[in-house]
Amino acid sequence: MTSNRNLFFGRTSVLAIAPLLGMLLLGGCGSSDAVSPTSDAPAASAPADSAATVPTDSTIAVPDTTLTPDSSTAPPVDSTAIDSTTMEPVIISTGGPRGIAFGAFNMRSAQLTPLLHSTMQGVWPDFLLGDLVAAKAKGGRMILKTHGGSDDLVKNADGTFSLSKWKTLAYRYKQYNFSSYITDGTLMGHFLIDEPENTAKWGGQTIPYATIEAMAKYSKELWPNLPTFARTRPSWLAKATFNWVYLDAGWVQYLSRLGDPSSFIAAEAAAAKSKGLGVMTGMNILDGGNGSSGVAGYMRGKWAMSDTEIRNYGTALLNQSYVCGFVSWTYLYMGATYFARPAINAALTDLMNKAKGHVKTSCRQ
Repeated sequence: MTSNRNLFFGRTSVLAIAPLLGMLLLGGCGSSDAVSPTSDAPAASAPADSAATVPTDSTIAVPDTTLTPDSSTAPPVDSTAIDSTTMEPVIISTGGPRGIAFGAFNMRSAQLTPLLHSTMQGVWPDFLLGDLVAAKAKGGRMILKTHGGSDDLVKNADGTFSLSKWKTLAYRYKQYNFSSYITDGTLMGHFLIDEPENTAKWGGQTIPYATIEAMAKYSKELWPNLPTFARTRPSWLAKATFNWVYLDAGWVQYLSRLGDPSSFIAAEAAAAKSKGLGVMTGMNILDGGNGSSGVAGYMRGKWAMSDTEIRNYGTALLNQSYVCGFVSWTYLYMGATYFARPAINAALTDLMNKAKGHVKTSCRQ
């Protein structure tokens, strides 16, 4: 069961923001839940206003809403009630010439293991330092989604994306000093947005490239050294008419329907290189299979990947030296139990060892 201090952003102490919590209910994967799987729809064409000028102001705009953090509140210190002596250490290295992140979406820091030692998650601001302490004690890595669970939180009434709402949610973290965790790699990135190309998700429109770059710029104004990610294909991002400056990497997840995985990731890496972007990858393990597993996926009509699929697809993706991390969808729903199956666990272990031996590649190119 998912802890309400992560994807649901808080515990009983946050009842004062009940209207927001009502928007965080997790539905099926096809909805804008914690982080939905990659859409089966083909990547949309470039937004009509993709050449729009990216804002150039150098000041941090403080969103004028009731969610702006109270600067008079003292941030928690690193010595929050996390007893690192009771945690099983993860045997990985964040330094040296080899090794990239390997794990699954939507894991609490306390759930990280020697196998799945990296995650992307939404954490309520008040609990972020505690989760970072827990992740660091395990040698783990985290990518933070600052708008939490449902993407409805960053939508206008018509379902289109709201940059101002997104900035408001990101700004809440400004009062907390977690720079040391950025420096040591425990916090390895800011997850800006999911599937900006998916018109069905964003009120019939794509999120313009200039808006994505403005999001990344705002993130850099808050945390200059934190890498920025947009979960969409680099080949879609490469259609922008400007060069990306503030966005660091695209994030592409493989499904069996996408064809040969080696050719697929080679094409995405080439597209990323053409725009100076890094590539994070992974697989849609729960819904991206070809049916050979005989295990129904989380979404109706989808199939979970078999151990053979996981091993073959994952090996092909990890053979691409340009990828900077491998984090798959998802630990939530049926992931925790499915990943624990002996054959699945063995296949994931093989991939984790490949990730450990992968040339250490930066997500900031």
